[in-house]
Amino acid sequence: MSLFHAWAAQSAGGPLQLFDYDPGPLDAEDVEIQVEHCGICHSDLAMIDSEWGATSYPVVPGHEVVGRVVAVGPQVKGLQVGQRVGVGWHTKSCMHCRACIGGEQHLCAKRQPTIVGRHGGFADRLRSHWAWALPIPDALDPASVGPLMCGGITVFSPLVIHEVTPLQRIGVVGIGGLGHLAVKFARAWGCEVTAFTSSPSKRDEALALGAHRTASSIDRDDMKRIAGSIDFLIVTVGATLDWDGLMTTLAPKGRLHLVGVVTDGMKLRTGSLMSWQRSVSASPTGSPGTIARMLDFAARHQITAQVERFPMAKVNEAVDRLRSGKARYRVVLDA
Repeated sequence: MSLFHAWAAQSAGGPLQLFDYDPGPLDAEDVEIQVEHCGICHSDLAMIDSEWGATSYPVVPGHEVVGRVVAVGPQVKGLQVGQRVGVGWHTKSCMHCRACIGGEQHLCAKRQPTIVGRHGGFADRLRSHWAWALPIPDALDPASVGPLMCGGITVFSPLVIHEVTPLQRIGVVGIGGLGHLAVKFARAWGCEVTAFTSSPSKRDEALALGAHRTASSIDRDDMKRIAGSIDFLIVTVGATLDWDGLMTTLAPKGRLHLVGVVTDGMKLRTGSLMSWQRSVSASPTGSPGTIARMLDFAARHQITAQVERFPMAKVNEAVDRLRSGKARYRVVLDA
């Protein structure tokens, strides 16, 4: 019996504690990964705090994993021991439904999230189906690429899904873990980028990240100033916002796209939508194919997350740092 050594939350909002568990035999199509680095996402906090519903405790968070393959099942394809890979929000899908065969494995009805119903990457080892363990390009720093596996693909995927072109004007609401990567990707995509933030202290930071201009996401007058100028507005936060005010920033046929989990109901007048043929949409993370495209794009443009690093043994300090809202912009654990 080979135990995995991890950090787990035992109750809602409680501190993470050392936790050993037996993962059982390695499945034929799975790989075992020795964790090197693991980003901390707000989704990890949601699981620790049981924010999205009843979490089954103990739970080992962590779904922005980078590490080396140390074992492969007999039916694993394309990966070998010693290879550096990354794993994000999902570790498995059925691989035979229409979604999977169509290259949209992240929409599989039987997809398996990394930290829901199983234990994640706040540990020395992690297991994943081979298709969901993506090779990390050598050009990317392994210590700061982990957040791309969830936060990065979450903001990259909409650019692919909606066929955003370099001629379009992109808005990014919320300059945090997801938002700072959205600004970087949109700028490298060739778009004109407007960063929306409620924090004046982040305006200069947003410009340094690549935004062409900034605006306030809570100031109706500021939103009126740029009315009709945004073709594609990516909302990366889960807060309740002035949706009607944000809608006025959209150009005709503009789209407001949600990637942050807004838990409250959205109050939105339909007149502005209909009059200018605007739309509202949302998306989760992305398929393995899109993640691979993102990693190639990131390597070409040297895009990684801006991170603050903590040793795994100081995981509770790292979680508190993320909770404080002061992290710039992603916290990463070094295993």
